[in-house]
Amino acid sequence: MKNAVIGNNKQKANLIVLGAVPRLLYLLQQEASSTELKTECAVVLGSLAMGTENNVKSLLDCHIIPALLQGLLSPDLKFIEACLRCLRTIFTSPVTPEELLYTDATVIPHLMALLSRSRYTQEYICQIFSHCCKGPDHQTILFNHGAVQNIAHLLTSPSYKVRMQALKCFSVLAFENPQVSMTLVNVLVDGELLPQIFVKMLQRDKPIEMQLTSAKCLTYMCRAGAIRTDDSCIVLKTLPCLVRMCSKERLLEERVEGAETLAYLIEPDVELQRIASITDHLIAMLADYFKYPSSVSAITDIKRLDHDLKHAHELRQAAFKLYASLGANDEDIRKKVLQNAPDEILVVASSMLCNLLLEFSPSKEPILESGAVELLCGLTQSENPALRVNGIWALMNMAFQAEQKIKADILRSLSTEQLFRLLSDSDMNVLMKTLGLLRNLLSTRPHIDKIMSTHGKQIMQAVTLILEGEHSMEVKEQTLCILANIADGTTAKELIMTNDDILQKIKYYMGHSHVKLQLAAMFCISNLIWNEEEGSQERQDKLRDMGIVDILHKLSQSTDSNLCDKAKTALQQYLA
Repeated sequence: MKNAVIGNNKQKANLIVLGAVPRLLYLLQQEASSTELKTECAVVLGSLAMGTENNVKSLLDCHIIPALLQGLLSPDLKFIEACLRCLRTIFTSPVTPEELLYTDATVIPHLMALLSRSRYTQEYICQIFSHCCKGPDHQTILFNHGAVQNIAHLLTSPSYKVRMQALKCFSVLAFENPQVSMTLVNVLVDGELLPQIFVKMLQRDKPIEMQLTSAKCLTYMCRAGAIRTDDSCIVLKTLPCLVRMCSKERLLEERVEGAETLAYLIEPDVELQRIASITDHLIAMLADYFKYPSSVSAITDIKRLDHDLKHAHELRQAAFKLYASLGANDEDIRKKVLQNAPDEILVVASSMLCNLLLEFSPSKEPILESGAVELLCGLTQSENPALRVNGIWALMNMAFQAEQKIKADILRSLSTEQLFRLLSDSDMNVLMKTLGLLRNLLSTRPHIDKIMSTHGKQIMQAVTLILEGEHSMEVKEQTLCILANIADGTTAKELIMTNDDILQKIKYYMGHSHVKLQLAAMFCISNLIWNEEEGSQERQDKLRDMGIVDILHKLSQSTDSNLCDKAKTALQQYLA
């Protein structure tokens, strides 16, 4: 059986279906079975457990764990090792509940006692502990049963696997646990303090897995308050090691773990954030986290693709966490991160800015003070349409009901050339948001007059081009609304009244088949003929001569109540 199932998942499943598990467990627990027979049974069960998650579920359903734990009471070391190897395989499976290790209170102390038996018992027991230690309750149980003292000396074991599993145990024991962390700082192994041993394991000549895990141990001890953030073992050893883990040369899993651990280490401490931000071009390195998978090659291997996409997601998530920690407290680092960030970060960040810049948002002021205008104007020049949209959208929100100074800043930073380039952008969303920005800039009379006195000619040109072009109804409606705003200015009105071309266009849209365009054109007319304002008589006469009054009479008979009302109100201005 053992030879049939090794490395053959189909055969494993067949044996399970045929009912081999209860029989093997029966033989394993029989007093009459020889030690050799029991050991062989444990080996076959261990091999079955190496298969699929369903195999492990079948073994759990047959109550394999109590049977194997019982086997650990045997005097025979080979049998104990076979039981532990099988337990290790079962406990490291995601389908096994960790609680099963803690159900019987005599198990943990017995495992601690078995740690001294052989390098195999050490390796397997440490692996079981590190997989089954989830949360403070488990940490406390293991700590109270002497885990620290029993495992510490294993860090100097001649076996790499034992050293590695012991290290992993310490990382899960110390995580967010001040009690364990404070104890670890003072533990001596062969005359050397534990943190010094961890530092030795961080060195570049050690295997990556070992470097990463010791960096985790030191990180967790630091976050639990047992090591100061300015201690040289953190600043000069742990932090640079974790930055190294973020480089392109590392495997995907290592880059994810490196970035997440580094994010956790520097999260509360501004000095560590500053050091990390200037170590080994870290910020530029993180941009590479978004370039995976680098190319979508011919999709021949769906499994490979699935694996790649899953990792791409994990890499992005890790990069976001690290960006968040880097920029948690320092304005200069935040600027550095946006200036070096890949498009994906910018799209997410600029979408957030759009929302944060709405006029009622409490964060509007601080964002403006931190140089957001230049940053957003820069985004409007991006090759990426999503970034152009977000940049202009955020500026549009920023300009909404803003004071004159902010509007002037936007116009100056954006430059009129860029504004008009955006008005001829091939992306409809960019065009709509640019019109929205223009409409927000041209609101409230003094602002309208001020902006039109400096940029009137170009703005009228742009408006003419859009009204003549092949554009959607929404675009033309926005443009007519901008004209209505201009018509509301005191001096700005004249730019419309002296432009016969524009007046003819307004007249044309009053008779358009689309009600929304008729209404927008009507707004322009109402603002031009309003009685209380200087020069209204001349404007009314000029528009009457153009035939506007006739159109108003026709519209006052409209079936659309909105149009009908607006036309009647306009006609009253003529009668007043």
